[in-house]
Amino acid sequence: MFKCILIPTDGSELSRKAVQYGVDLAKLHGARVIGIHAVPDYHLMIAYEGSFDPVTEERIEQEARARAEDYLGFVKETAARAGVPCETICDTSDHPHDAILKAADAKGCDLILMTSHGRRGIAAVLLGSETRKVLTYAKVPVLIVR
Repeated sequence: MFKCILIPTDGSELSRKAVQYGVDLAKLHGARVIGIHAVPDYHLMIAYEGSFDPVTEERIEQEARARAEDYLGFVKETAARAGVPCETICDTSDHPHDAILKAADAKGCDLILMTSHGRRGIAAVLLGSETRKVLTYAKVPVLIVR
């Protein structure tokens, strides 16, 4: 049924569980997985805050990329242990849902499997929900793992 499953990850424990679930589902269907992590555009954020320090910006970006590689490394390792073909994407975007939706379209994914942190109340209003945005705008099925 599924041939290509996109699995966004933020490195959280919930996200790691979703990765495992997605890899298991891919194995069951003979599908491949694509892990994705979106790194914020720190250049714009730092410039907006009024202080531009290229050294600080570079250090922040390097640390963010290192975390992304760690998160995506978990996807690769989990897929390799299961014998599931895997690819990973590290994108730069201040809106992770945009990066997720663009990757799903560009890579021909037929399922997006992700977790939701379940924020409620004011936290949900202030922080928004990347999961909700993906659910709202996705052109393919979205499976939420809790």
